[in-house]
Amino acid sequence: MSAPDGSPVGAERSIGQLFASATTDLSALVHDEIALAKAQLKQDVKRGATSGGAFSLAGAVLVFSLPMLNFALAYGIRTWSDWNLAICFLLSFAANVLVAVVLALIGVVFAKKAKKSKSPQKVASSMKETAGVLQNAKPHPRPVPAAELEDRAPAAIEAVARSSS
Repeated sequence: MSAPDGSPVGAERSIGQLFASATTDLSALVHDEIALAKAQLKQDVKRGATSGGAFSLAGAVLVFSLPMLNFALAYGIRTWSDWNLAICFLLSFAANVLVAVVLALIGVVFAKKAKKSKSPQKVASSMKETAGVLQNAKPHPRPVPAAELEDRAPAAIEAVARSSS
């Protein structure tokens, strides 16, 4: 069994190795956050496309169905009710407008869902926070006990003092 950097488990790793491992992990985290943002943007674009499709379909229904549906519905109402033909045409037009309104409402629902989505903003703020942590990250050396310092030569003590500042 070994640690992620390949060293055996239980073996102490140097501060440089720990810092390199932490930097690699944070880099992977940033890449994963970018992938998450892309996936969430794809979902929002899909919702927006569904909304646009519903609006387009509502317009197409209104434009292409008016002539044929108006004639058929108006003559059908006239046959059943013996009302004036002009009133029958107005009723058939109102039925077509009702269908278009329902389709437009479906488009509005999907547009609101796409607009309310705050996922990319959450990921962006998380990425900024991670970048802030990376900018302030510095390896901290372990304190050396005083008993060990007494046994070492003055040059070694001076080297430790320089590395910790």
